[in-house]
Amino acid sequence: MAETKRFQKKKESFKCIACGRETVGTGITDHCPYCLASIHVDVNPGDRASKCRGLMLPQRAEYSGGSYTLVYKCLKCGQTKRVIAAPNDNEELLSQLSEKAAAL
Repeated sequence: MAETKRFQKKKESFKCIACGRETVGTGITDHCPYCLASIHVDVNPGDRASKCRGLMLPQRAEYSGGSYTLVYKCLKCGQTKRVIAAPNDNEELLSQLSEKAAAL
């Protein structure tokens, strides 16, 4: 497989397969801002090179330095990945996931 850049912008809008809401892509959008679900499409951010295509759900959110990082797990292959939360993400859900992480 050819090597891809570590980050590629992809301005893509999508309908979330978890909650059904429409999301307008910004070029760095990699998850639904409403329910925070994602699809396992990338090997490196934006490359769309993963063949898995499984549903990725946030397991927890970690708050540090004034921002959240989401920790995802793919329900199909089990891979985990970390992504920075977007400014328009659901604050209530981020807070709940952060509280879940603190309880661990």
